This record gives sequence, structure tokens and C-alpha cells, in this order.
Amino acid sequence: MMKRTLARATVLAAMAGVGAGSADAADYKKNPFTLVYDGAITKNEPGKVNIHAVTYKLNGLDIAANVYTPANYDPSRKYPAIVVAHPNGGVKEQVAGLYAQHLAEQGYITIAMDAAYQGASGGQPRSVDKPQFRTEDIHGAADYITHYTGVDATRLGLLGICGGGGYALNAAKTDKRFKSIATLSMFNSGMVRRNGYVNSQMDTIQKRLQQAADARAQEVAGGEVLYAGDANLTDEQIAKLPFDLYRQGYEYYWKTHAHPNSTFKYTMSSLLDLMRWDATDQIALIDKPLLMIAGSKADSLYMTEDAFAKATGTKDKELFLIEGATHIETYWVPKYVASAMGKLTPFFARTL
Repeated sequence: MMKRTLARATVLAAMAGVGAGSADAADYKKNPFTLVYDGAITKNEPGKVNIHAVTYKLNGLDIAANVYTPANYDPSRKYPAIVVAHPNGGVKEQVAGLYAQHLAEQGYITIAMDAAYQGASGGQPRSVDKPQFRTEDIHGAADYITHYTGVDATRLGLLGICGGGGYALNAAKTDKRFKSIATLSMFNSGMVRRNGYVNSQMDTIQKRLQQAADARAQEVAGGEVLYAGDANLTDEQIAKLPFDLYRQGYEYYWKTHAHPNSTFKYTMSSLLDLMRWDATDQIALIDKPLLMIAGSKADSLYMTEDAFAKATGTKDKELFLIEGATHIETYWVPKYVASAMGKLTPFFARTL
């Protein structure tokens, strides 16, 4: 069932219940759940999709998450469930929440959680971003949601977005509780932190590894925690960035969908773990249905294509391209979100 398909998003807009939209800034203060995506829930009403803020323990840390229950949720019934992993720098109130809500509209119980050391979840120092922690976050969300009232633990799916997509692949290699796996605009964090985006920093790998080692030494000696990615750029500087992902990423995270818990920065010492890791290592261990979605114009597409080719352990796999979409546009542009949902809905219906 290996397939590669290209979609025209415009005909699918009605499927996900989203209409024309704009990049007007969302204000987290105006939503009681601090959600910043278009069409977000503003109050829980009987007969509609509801949102529930939950906290659970994972390796001694408090993990903050939102659980979405479908319309007319009946705790005496059994529902399939889906874990949604957020992008690097993202939080559950942004794109992860958008897709979690849309999937709940299709009848799933969904969970979008903040990564440990990030967002509203616990952990010190803040903004540690290590692959083993992000992978464990997904295992922990599976632990929690499979025991949530009304969940059928035998029908558990996984959706990872951007960096969460790379970590979703990593978790699914061994966690066979996930019966099917989908990624959206997958970002292989290890590959990019090691080689640079589009392999643009190959000549500085050893220098950056030395910086990471020095940062760790400084941390353990009680010195200042150093951070990477903590830039405060002007509009002019953003416009000069060489890649769509970064230009549109700043726009999304700092302006149109900004949330106070969301940040680009991560501890410099995290690079010791990130730079020796790769989302595609042992990817052939995935033997479940796999759907990988990306924008046809995304400059990150090479990472999805690389992982898809290496995922040889499953014969039920599809690479779906959303025609005309860049990486960040799959997060919020209504017609592209509708196109993604137009594939995710039948995929999870078939596999869960």
C-alpha cells in the first residue's frame, strides 16, 4: 500500500469545517484556555467537543496537557484515542491543539501535552530539549490517555507535528501500543541540529559540539545556563532569513499565534544529545500503518522524504503532499489544514 499522492487543498476546505482565514494575530488572553488557533473552543458546552486541562506525573515531573473529548462524549462508551506531539518551540495551545480539536470533532479522545521542561510542564532548567525526553513525553501521554475514562486502549493513534513528528517516529519504533502513526511537516531535529537546516552548517559541526560541551561543563559547575536559538530579531532581520521555515516560523510563533509559554530557545547543552541523534535511526522497526504529510513547497520536505524512504518495516505507508503549502502554512492556513484533515480522517478511521 505504498503511495505518494499530491492534493489540491481547495476542494477539501469543507471537510474539516474550516473556512477562509487570515494571519491576524490571536490573543491568548481572550481565550479562557489560552488557545491561540482559529476556531478554538471558548467554553465547554453539552453536546460539543470539550477541552479538559489535566496534569499527570512523568518521571517525577508534572506534565500539563489538554484532553479533548468528542461531541456527546459518554464515559460509559469506548472511544479510540490519539496522542498529538507539538513542534519544537511550540506548546499545546497552538497547532497541536488545533489538530487535537479537529480530530476530537471526528470522534476521537485526543491529548496534546507540553513537553517536559517546556510550556506549562515542570522541569529545570527551562527549555531543555533532548530527544530522549521528547520521546518519553509521547510514551507518557500514551500511559495517561489509555487509562482515561472512555478510551479503548487497543485503538491508540499518534500524530506528530514538526519536531514532534520526528519524536513520534522515534517513539513508535518500539511502543507498539500505537496502532498507526501520522506526521505533519516532520522535522528531524537531530539532523538539523547536527548538519544545519538544509545541511547549511556542515563545516561547523565540531565547533558547535565543543560549544555544547563547554556549556554543559559551565552548567554542572553552577554557572549560567546558556541557550541556543534565543534571538530577538527585527522584522527586517526576519525578512532576510534564508529559509521559509524560519521566516514564517518567527511570524507564527512571535506574532500571529504567539503564546507566552512558547519559545525558540533551548539549552546549549541539549546539543550534546541532539547532534548525535537522528529520527531515522532504526526506523525500520515501525511496522504499523504510516502516513506522512508535508507541504509540496516546504523547504523541510527533504526530511519527510528521507524518513519515508527509510521506513521499510511497514508496507502500509503513504507520503501525502499538500499542493502549494510551506511548512508553517500547514499549521494554520485553513485550506491546508482542511487538506491535512482530509487525509488524517480516513487514515485513522481505517487504522483505528
